[in-house]
Amino acid sequence: MAFPIDNHQSSIVNLPTRLAVIDVGTNTVRLLVAESDGGPTYRTLLTAQEITRLGQGLLPVRELQAEPIRRTVRALRRYRELAEAQGAATILAVGTSALREATNRAAFLATARDKADIEVTVISGEEEARLGLLGVRAGLMGAPARLAMMDIGGGSTELLVADGETILAAVSTGLGVVKLTESCLHTDPPLPAELETVRRKASERFARARAAELRGMPPGDVLVGTAGTVTSLAAVDLALVPYDPVRVTGHRLSRVRTAEMLDRLASLPLADRRRVPGLEPARADVIVAGGVICLAAMDTLGFSELTVSDGGLREGILLDLLRRRRV
Repeated sequence: MAFPIDNHQSSIVNLPTRLAVIDVGTNTVRLLVAESDGGPTYRTLLTAQEITRLGQGLLPVRELQAEPIRRTVRALRRYRELAEAQGAATILAVGTSALREATNRAAFLATARDKADIEVTVISGEEEARLGLLGVRAGLMGAPARLAMMDIGGGSTELLVADGETILAAVSTGLGVVKLTESCLHTDPPLPAELETVRRKASERFARARAAELRGMPPGDVLVGTAGTVTSLAAVDLALVPYDPVRVTGHRLSRVRTAEMLDRLASLPLADRRRVPGLEPARADVIVAGGVICLAAMDTLGFSELTVSDGGLREGILLDLLRRRRV
């Protein structure tokens, strides 16, 4: 029997919908499964991440290698199964730096489609920055309207200046932890000259960004950092075992403390670095390059500290999807 609907006093409410998003990064693949009632917020059901190092060996010919492709596609298949087990009606996967640059991107996308039943959408660096800002804003509720944001990834580092959700200036650099580790850090532990090469490359690129794309980045902005390097540094600083995103979000890393941690991490052989409390063992080989990038950004851009956000691109993808579904 059909019942008439009173548009003014309807007792019918939106049923919860389950959604999944996957961030296919150069270093890490991240999954978020959530439930929404149709509004702008969501309830997290499941999160997962796996370092598959998709960008391993990408340079110098900008070609994704067979084994990193296999690792990443296996993770995508597993994440699709996890999302479906949670009842996700929609799965949205987004690819970033490695897939933007790869000459064999189409072959990877076809493999992901055929073997994992996942369609991966490759986004620009500017779109990556916009979505990352959404995720950061949602996680750092007390952040000021005006801020600078840094996202250190495996293949690139994004910088932006924002007022609310309006991006005033942004740049996507080629400074990625996987790229710089593979091209510059060949000794275990890294030699001072190797560390200086990474620092110089990062400082020069950040100086150009400040003078050009970021149009002089006025002093006084708050710097927020997101993604694996800064969250790992925060976890090491807090000696978090296991990792706790609540404690990481909002944690402040001073320039002095960041330099101290970098000196320690860079002095350790890789085997010892893997045992540092708070540091994910699979990230131990790239954390030194990440720390150098982070410190170079703070020095070159004129920040004495940064505020860490566990939320970032993955959460921004979901929030953007929820907004588009409401339109």
